[in-house]
Amino acid sequence: MSEKLYFNGDILTMEDCLYVDSILIKDGKIHKIGKKEDLINLVDSNVELIDLKGKTLMPSFIDSHSHFSGYANSLLQASLENATSFNDISYSIENFIKNNNIKEGEWVLAKGYDHNSLIEKKHPNKELLDKISPKNPLVIQHKSGHSGLFNSLALKKLNITNDTPNPEGGVIFKKNGELTGYLEENAFVNNIQKLPISSMDDFKKVLIKAQEKYASYGITTMQEGMIVNLLGDILDLLIKSKILKLDLIGYIDLRDSNKLLERFKYCIKRYNNHFKIGGYKLFLDGSPQGRTAWMLEPYKDAKDGYRGYPIYKDADLEEKIELSINEDMQLLVHCNGDAATNQYINQYRIAKEKCNSNNDIRPVLIHAQLLRRDQLDNVKALNMIPSFFVAHVYYWGDTHIKNFGIERASLISVANSALKKGIKFTFHQDAPVIEPNMLETVWCAVNRITKSGVILGEDEKISPLDALKAVTINAAYQYFEEDIKGSIKEGKLADLVILDKNPLKVDPLEISNISVLETIKEGATIFKK
Repeated sequence: MSEKLYFNGDILTMEDCLYVDSILIKDGKIHKIGKKEDLINLVDSNVELIDLKGKTLMPSFIDSHSHFSGYANSLLQASLENATSFNDISYSIENFIKNNNIKEGEWVLAKGYDHNSLIEKKHPNKELLDKISPKNPLVIQHKSGHSGLFNSLALKKLNITNDTPNPEGGVIFKKNGELTGYLEENAFVNNIQKLPISSMDDFKKVLIKAQEKYASYGITTMQEGMIVNLLGDILDLLIKSKILKLDLIGYIDLRDSNKLLERFKYCIKRYNNHFKIGGYKLFLDGSPQGRTAWMLEPYKDAKDGYRGYPIYKDADLEEKIELSINEDMQLLVHCNGDAATNQYINQYRIAKEKCNSNNDIRPVLIHAQLLRRDQLDNVKALNMIPSFFVAHVYYWGDTHIKNFGIERASLISVANSALKKGIKFTFHQDAPVIEPNMLETVWCAVNRITKSGVILGEDEKISPLDALKAVTINAAYQYFEEDIKGSIKEGKLADLVILDKNPLKVDPLEISNISVLETIKEGATIFKK
């Protein structure tokens, strides 16, 4: 049916008039809003009447930063999410190899270990990986996604030797001149991109499964947060096979953009079978939990004043920003540390002044974990959008206390300070780093509780409504889609989610327990619990 009338529930709009009585959906859009008795007179006899029975209907969630194909690929890897020791890592990988009938010589990938959560409180080494997988090249990826370990076979296949130099913005770790197997930042990322991908048939299956997972969290717009050449065939598969039911917005690695721009020129800033290119992506530093985020002040108890390190020199970054502005392509920049954030702010200002263009590309600070309060005025003046990985408070808040001390750690994801300045911000999960669970993220922003129960940054808590706006209407703004998505308003797409409870009416500590009952994309149900 092309017409649906929703009524008898809490209908949250995210607009100034927060609640409405009923909404009429027609041809995939929100046709009318008003009283049920008034709307019923506008429809024909075939309208589908949907009684919400007290449930909550609101705009669907918008993913402002993740790696969709990376999340799909993670479904083909051994999971180390629950590992608490080296023994757990060994057990999980050995079982994965056995249960998946992996042949000798085939690559084995595992993901999600966190040395902060291991009994040993350190990274494994290649000797352990050699013992686990003596006949297969093995890579295990840190939960942050910024580092990992390779066994001896993997190092050999990638031609990494004791004499291989560190790339700019990355480190190949050695002990007494010998490889330890541990690589971080560009050294890890550049090599992980060289690994063979699964067959297209296998990948198509996990792409479909990954899309279903996003939909189950109430998401109707996803992100492909870093498109490299290796992903070209996968994106072709997504577009041409028409398997996308959700919108997917991709950001091209600016270091190697020419080939990809030409290849996907037919979907730059416009959807083709639910996929479009939204702009460019860059990395400026690493992760605070991995102590590779670039900081203005040293990490707590750091030797020799260690502050992490940058990936780009100022002039190189400025050149890339100028390119983005002149081409009117939005730029998403990964910057966790306050030094990296400072670099982005300063070089963006310089580039903006140099460009003979009035293009507003709405530049995004991805993660912005240690964005400082005293940097917010500049962020606002430049119309920059912080996209906070606020779930860090729960997942790594205790680690941040260890790495920075309680005072600095309390200032991660300064959402309330940004709100007071009138800055639009968004929230994300960086999947596959964590699940794209929007309600859990809202819970984190509202309560700011670490895994050990510490309230981390009482002053930076925000209201449930402001947290919901960060994953709906603000996220639509980030994508230049505020006219078609993000709120319930006549003329916008009928991208909706039905929840079993109203996040604005439950105890804030219960928000993460709310269930997504149904996800609706342009009027069509794509997930139902």
